[in-house]
Amino acid sequence: MSGEAVAETEPDHTAVRVALWRALHVRADPPPHVIEDEIGLLLADPGDDWRERPDMDVEATRRMRASIVARARFVEDVVAEQAGRGVDQYVVLGAGLDTFAQRRPELGARLTVFEVEQPGTQAWKRRRLTELGYDLPDWLRFVPVDFEGDWWGQLAVAGLDTGRPAVVAATGVTMYLTRDAITTMFRLVAGLAPGSTLVTTFLRPPDDVEPEQRAQLQVAQRGARASGTPFLSFFTPEQMLALGRECGFREVRHVSAAELAERYFADRGDGVEPSRGEEVMVAST
Repeated sequence: MSGEAVAETEPDHTAVRVALWRALHVRADPPPHVIEDEIGLLLADPGDDWRERPDMDVEATRRMRASIVARARFVEDVVAEQAGRGVDQYVVLGAGLDTFAQRRPELGARLTVFEVEQPGTQAWKRRRLTELGYDLPDWLRFVPVDFEGDWWGQLAVAGLDTGRPAVVAATGVTMYLTRDAITTMFRLVAGLAPGSTLVTTFLRPPDDVEPEQRAQLQVAQRGARASGTPFLSFFTPEQMLALGRECGFREVRHVSAAELAERYFADRGDGVEPSRGEEVMVAST
């Protein structure tokens, strides 16, 4: 990027909704909380009546909210595990209102963290962080990109060393991309140094989701389409794993909603668990 000013663009409604759901988990779900994140709520600044929004209905969104916090916690557990093995680069693709750097500075300081996002949204976020009094440490690199252009090259310019292992997270991203774009992304990450890890989420086809969750998914689809960011790609777990292998990853693993439930929700008394509408693949080089 040159030194010219970037016009700010507020984050899209899906990024805001994810941030609000993470806060709603803290405010409406009983402890223990899977992740403690109200910073995204502060960034979004949705107004005092945000909990009255239809998409913040505590009961109707319970399982999707559980999925959102489970995937966030899982990614950060992978980052912590890999940092313990000496990996010191962490790339967040489509960072949106991600707050890892603000919530986990003790872990972030052991890494170089690259937040990759559209220039206007990123400019908006940087301003909001400054307004809220958050430092922008030198281990946090903001990488403004056009995802239709050479975003991988921009990562290298920002300091990503492709010859050393990294963790790359792409959560809530693949549904907005074509299969060709996903394939390109996977092949680039698979070309990183041995010992690198991709953690990505994917949407199952609507008819492959629990029957009681299909209406919620259809609402999300309509909302995404109306906002100009339609869902483009759905995968069964088998299809996602096959694509990971095809793109060159040495090892691929499906992390199901049931596994996330066992990992993060087993000791809860309210019976809440994630929906299988969105699940996880971990791929290693």
